Amino acid sequence: MIPNQWDSSQAAAIQEGVDQLVYRSNLIGSDRRVCNWGGGNTSSKTIVQDFRGRDVEVMFVKGSGSDLASMKAQHFTGLRMEDIRPLFEREEMSDEEMVAYLANCMIDSKAPRPSIETLLHAFLPFRHVDHTHPDSIISLCCADNGKEIAKEIFGDRFVWVPYIRPGFTLSKMIAQGVLEHPNAELVLMEKHGLVTWGETQEECYNKTIEMINRAADYIAEKASQKEAFGGAKVEALSSEQRQQLVASLIPSLRGAVSDSKRMILTFDDADDVLTFVNGRDSATLSQVGAACPDHLVHTKMTPLFIDWTPAADDQEGLKQAVLEGVNRYKQQYKEYFERNHSEGDVMFEPAPRVILIPGIGMINTGKSHAMSLVSGALYHRAIAVMGGATALGQFVSLSEAESYHVEYWPLELYKLTLAPPEAEFSRQIALITGGAGGIGSATARRLVSEGAHVVLADLNLEGAQKVADELNASFGTGRALAVRMDVTNEALVEAAFAEASIAYGGVDILINNAGLATSSPFDETSLKEWELNMNVLGTGYFLVAREAFKVMKQQELGGSMVFIGSKNSVYAGKNVTAYSSAKALEAHLARCIAAEGGEHGIRVNTILPDAILQGSAIWNSNWRNERAAAYGIEPDQLEEHYRKRTTLLVNIYPDDIAEGVAYFASSKSAKTTGCMLTIDGGVPAAFTR
Repeated sequence: MIPNQWDSSQAAAIQEGVDQLVYRSNLIGSDRRVCNWGGGNTSSKTIVQDFRGRDVEVMFVKGSGSDLASMKAQHFTGLRMEDIRPLFEREEMSDEEMVAYLANCMIDSKAPRPSIETLLHAFLPFRHVDHTHPDSIISLCCADNGKEIAKEIFGDRFVWVPYIRPGFTLSKMIAQGVLEHPNAELVLMEKHGLVTWGETQEECYNKTIEMINRAADYIAEKASQKEAFGGAKVEALSSEQRQQLVASLIPSLRGAVSDSKRMILTFDDADDVLTFVNGRDSATLSQVGAACPDHLVHTKMTPLFIDWTPAADDQEGLKQAVLEGVNRYKQQYKEYFERNHSEGDVMFEPAPRVILIPGIGMINTGKSHAMSLVSGALYHRAIAVMGGATALGQFVSLSEAESYHVEYWPLELYKLTLAPPEAEFSRQIALITGGAGGIGSATARRLVSEGAHVVLADLNLEGAQKVADELNASFGTGRALAVRMDVTNEALVEAAFAEASIAYGGVDILINNAGLATSSPFDETSLKEWELNMNVLGTGYFLVAREAFKVMKQQELGGSMVFIGSKNSVYAGKNVTAYSSAKALEAHLARCIAAEGGEHGIRVNTILPDAILQGSAIWNSNWRNERAAAYGIEPDQLEEHYRKRTTLLVNIYPDDIAEGVAYFASSKSAKTTGCMLTIDGGVPAAFTR
């Protein structure tokens, strides 16, 4: 059952007009069983004063490319009804002509382009109209016997409209159907969705929820009488086994689906997904077609269903089945494009957006974490629709030609153009060790600001989580992930990379940054101090880089590693034998990896900073006192001491190092590897020779 969330007291406090339309729309969009992400549209007709002070009837309708759950007043477009009404007398109108005409009806030229289905709302003689894609209604509209079942549920109070792609013809057909059936309370759009209306905002919303629940109750009763998806063919593996198999598989899968551009992958093993992928009928059912036209742009016509019998010890068998499946899917998609394309069409990436694996779950792809989740969210809705439709009869979908013409429909493609342009690090995943510290957090902010997804790995998980929370609040949920990592512990390093792979699909950029520092005269340097520096700065950098190297090789997409070395990598600092030796090890380790990584497109470069005190856990430890003592000054004089010893007379800050990291990780240094970049303000003793 869909709960009715209308709050009369809250609604009464909202100004009548667009603001109440926003309230109604947000309620509708808040439950994805009612309306898909980005789908559906709402409208209200009201009287406003135009720029000359005249009362004008205006319809406010959802703007193209917005989402009902989150849209605000500025996402609605107002159109003059006196300009639109005459269109109802026309016999036909092309999409291009309709879009151009509606642009002249807008009361504000700066408003977004009105919804594709604007005329559907305009032609209906009601003040408020909702068009939604509810699971229960689409189940009914995608059942081969849906129209007959609708009579049992709604009697003679519905209008059934055969599938036609949205536009002028469909809008006029719906309006004519309602005019011919004055007692109708709803329109059922075959293979598409629901239209309801009301004379008040509340009446319209209540009618939408009522009709959805009437269908849902009927379907629930029928579904209780049979096993979903033909019953279970296989059993799900344990949660731990699923995670292990996905972690081992997903970097290779990411490489396979990233043809011209990298994709971000997400894993989903929710209960409904497992029920579906394990179902006896699901392999066949999944290939019937999309559950709703709105799904196609994000899920394609069909998912990839893997032919594999679940076995926890069959990593190689699973990998082979998935990679063969992806290659087969891409070839079939290219053939589908060739059969249906029109002149000027440009083929999307041919790889699947949804991969279904028996016993394991679903893996989704997208240009970002958010868009990968959208693909997954829409397939959850598809599962619900297929479950409902098969409880009633047989699931039916659009034909191949109909599907293609929606997927490559210019008016649908227009929505994609509304997204901001991709930045330098869009579609890329960066793992940063020492992510909670000054350099690590500054680097994360720098990379995320240009589109990256970041994994903040740190022994201080609380600190890393704080940085991740800040980034997600500023740049969008899912852009940053905090993981606990002790770089000296091989198992924890492997676990952190596995967590990153499950979260995003792999790793493109490694910033080897975790560190510490100690200071002692050479003859007072203990074995414990020596081993501490070597373990963290030597072995730790080795373990992290080795794991990143493995993931990057699996992906076959190349990659970039940036080591945060030190001025002391090339300069023998006073009283820092252990630290300087370990930092020199880092710099040469980077060159060694660069020599082996070239054939795989893996670049490895090193940055040599000096004395970055801001935000540093190292400099807030005893290291500050030790270095001050080595120079014979007070700890609070260190910043000035370091500034004066540079030829440029400057201090170095975390943002300076982040800028260097961004350069090495970017396309600007695509032909640079095995290089060291000094960012120290110019310390002559550390000039490289």
